[in-house]
Amino acid sequence: MNLPATEDFETRFDRLILLVGKLNYMWTNTESLLIHLIAGLSGTNKDVAVIIFLTLNTTRARIDLVERLAKMDGRPPDLRDAILEHTQRLSKLSGIRNKYNHCIYSFDPDSGNPKTILMRISDRKTDIKLGREDTVDAAALTEIESVVKKLSDANRDIWQLITRLGFPV
Repeated sequence: MNLPATEDFETRFDRLILLVGKLNYMWTNTESLLIHLIAGLSGTNKDVAVIIFLTLNTTRARIDLVERLAKMDGRPPDLRDAILEHTQRLSKLSGIRNKYNHCIYSFDPDSGNPKTILMRISDRKTDIKLGREDTVDAAALTEIESVVKKLSDANRDIWQLITRLGFPV
């Protein structure tokens, strides 16, 4: 599905960048809630949890830590399961965020749609493949909007969990 022909290249790109900005804002804001889960699960205060959070330099490492803390012996299953539900939800949403953060952007000369060029090397058996390209059409923009909404919902739900569990805020 292409974007409307009446939109020029700059307008299309501005729309994409605005959505990616919203996606990044919502992701960063929601990922930072892991600080409170780390604090509560490790029995420490928020300042110590911030240091732990910032020392782990990937989302995957942060989620792994929270999941491992939640799975420790002696955790009530309802606490463990509630936390795992939220970390798995974040993990699923991370794919779109990663796609639009680990790429460069260009324009398709035929359709005028923005394109992403993945900044990753794929090693094959006998060669390598660089820069998979994907067109950012109306469906892709709708998908980004959907993920932003899902992140907003996840943020609200994680805050409710943090409050319910009495974890440090």
